[in-house]
Amino acid sequence: MKLAAIDIGSNAARLFISEVRIYTDGSPDFTKVSLVRVPLRLGFEVFDTGEISPAKSKKLLQTIHAYKHLLDVFDVTHCQAVATSAMRDASNGKKLVKQIKKETGIDIEIITGKQEAELLLQTQLRENFSPENHYLYADVGGGSTEITIFKSSKILAQESFNVGTIRWLKDQVKEAELTAMQAFIKKATKKYKNVLAVGSGGNINKVFSISKQKTGLPISNDLLRFYYKDLKKMTVQERIHSYRLRHDRADVIVPALKIYLSILKWGGFDEILVPQVGLVDGIIKKMYTENYFTSLKGKKKKTK
Repeated sequence: MKLAAIDIGSNAARLFISEVRIYTDGSPDFTKVSLVRVPLRLGFEVFDTGEISPAKSKKLLQTIHAYKHLLDVFDVTHCQAVATSAMRDASNGKKLVKQIKKETGIDIEIITGKQEAELLLQTQLRENFSPENHYLYADVGGGSTEITIFKSSKILAQESFNVGTIRWLKDQVKEAELTAMQAFIKKATKKYKNVLAVGSGGNINKVFSISKQKTGLPISNDLLRFYYKDLKKMTVQERIHSYRLRHDRADVIVPALKIYLSILKWGGFDEILVPQVGLVDGIIKKMYTENYFTSLKGKKKKTK
């Protein structure tokens, strides 16, 4: 089957289409069919005015219409759409969701920070790490940062903080949020032994790509700091030229690195693993699991 995930974030809206095939041993193989990213940058308006303007609302609607056409062209079986921090904060977020549903048929769920963190862990992330270690998973977005502590398949602690790259650029990250995030991380790393840091999000994925680090190996604290210092001293145009960044990546990558470096400092980490997965991967995995078991139940009923 073909599954699609739509993630409407504070910086961009993404459509990810994946084909799922069952291998001979019964395990699923997920193959990327298409990934489309539109830099709507909803957070730049919402975190200032508290709402999404008519012009930006029109662009969001046009984007979802375009995604709907792609879903039809690719014969997608199931689609799930979610919206995160910017839509959570927008006073007209729910109204827009109703309008989009009416015009496109696509139902967008505005999820909480904790739901966002849970979806991130629907990826094969937990299955690919040692059951002997604890992991601190940090996902830094435009409007919020999700922190999850887990070991094997068990989530031990989870929290969402309004600390994001766009909020940082607009000087709207409250000191109380930073203090709370610092306390949460310090408490977790003190309580659990053998804790390793894991990072996700477009910015750290981009840094990993730039670093040409071998897949599966972590990025050191020192290397992250090098890129932070190097990028910070440049203008946005210089970052675009020197690192071949998109404009909507070039401005947010510096605050993202600042946030990741703070997390590493507070947790006493020397390095961070970057599995290069995101929210859309978690949505796809969740949809597959739910639809797979639903179809199994249906077959059992028919057998009876």
